[in-house]
Amino acid sequence: MQFLVIEGNIGSGKTTLAKMLAGEINAKLILEQFEENPFLKNFYNDPSRFSFQLEISLLIERYNQIKKELIDIDPSDEVIIADYYFAKTKIFAGNTLSPDEYRIFCEAYNILSGELPKPDLYIYLNAPEEKLLNNIKKRGRDYEQKISGDYLKKINREYQNFFNKVNDFPIFDIDISKIDFVADPRNYNQLKKIIRNADYRNGLNKFFM
Repeated sequence: MQFLVIEGNIGSGKTTLAKMLAGEINAKLILEQFEENPFLKNFYNDPSRFSFQLEISLLIERYNQIKKELIDIDPSDEVIIADYYFAKTKIFAGNTLSPDEYRIFCEAYNILSGELPKPDLYIYLNAPEEKLLNNIKKRGRDYEQKISGDYLKKINREYQNFFNKVNDFPIFDIDISKIDFVADPRNYNQLKKIIRNADYRNGLNKFFM
């Protein structure tokens, strides 16, 4: 079994790419179920009031989903593709919670994270804030329209901080600022070529397209 993670900031196209790849190779697909979270819309309207409720609930939801999906494995599932990694919960929480709230959150995160598998390959779709904001606007989710470029910039920075600490699985940080892999099949094929490259090392690997 190969466990592949596709991640990126809000609006990067991570779920779209995960679906495209999974459909092409008939892989098992794990998609984040954030839209069902009862605190999400309230958080975007009033972050200071609902951030802790949102982050703790997402922590529990993601843990339960990943554990269930990766334990209940069909022997024919040679590849599993997810559009998020559990560490995402800590990355986002660090930008929304107060220091005291974040300390409590990290205690729970550290207990749960040790039980979950690490990916065989982690793909990060790296896009500038302007492109992310444009994608967010185009997909038209009402509760996302208040997201600011500064918030996205902080998330991008926290992902980079996370990458610099990883040395036990390979990370492909792919700059997609100049491509559109959904509209242009050539761009999609370029991405697939990078992902299929067997010559990679643990830790951070950067690619520019």
